[in-house]
Amino acid sequence: MEQPTEGDEAYFDALAKGRSRTLDNKTFKQPIRSIGLRPSAILDEDAAVADAIGAMRAAKIGSVLVTRKGGVLTGIFTERDALNRLALGEMDPKKTTLSTVMHAAPESLKLDDAIGYAVRIMSHGGYRHVPLVDKDGRPVGVVSVRDIVDFIADHFPDDILTLPSDPRSEIAKSSEGA
Repeated sequence: MEQPTEGDEAYFDALAKGRSRTLDNKTFKQPIRSIGLRPSAILDEDAAVADAIGAMRAAKIGSVLVTRKGGVLTGIFTERDALNRLALGEMDPKKTTLSTVMHAAPESLKLDDAIGYAVRIMSHGGYRHVPLVDKDGRPVGVVSVRDIVDFIADHFPDDILTLPSDPRSEIAKSSEGA
């Protein structure tokens, strides 16, 4: 499928739908808030790890933002932390506090920071989740790799959604089909 060019009716349709159908420098300069983030879980650093795992399961998310009294972000606890620090039973998740196992002082961004900064932090730091804070350092959400992938896929909805479920399928090798 050809990319719409400026002046094409398809180009204006893509703009009206908020999709440029190209990924370029401008795309990643958009604010993180434009991604449409999912709800996040926020717990105090004195909360038990078991509570954090329960919150992640309930919300179907992979991280909990950790705060100190006053609501300021002090860390992040992720499913990777649970796997690497608790899976072999060295610590009791019901007795271990988040402050013991969280990633302290994580890099964070603000909702109006460019999406490209989230991608850079994830790529260079090897993180899957980047906390988002307000001007006072209080958590307001989290941007995840999943959010970024969904954002990218939204720029190519027809191309992605019409792919067969199996890449080895004969349908993918043919230009004919439904």
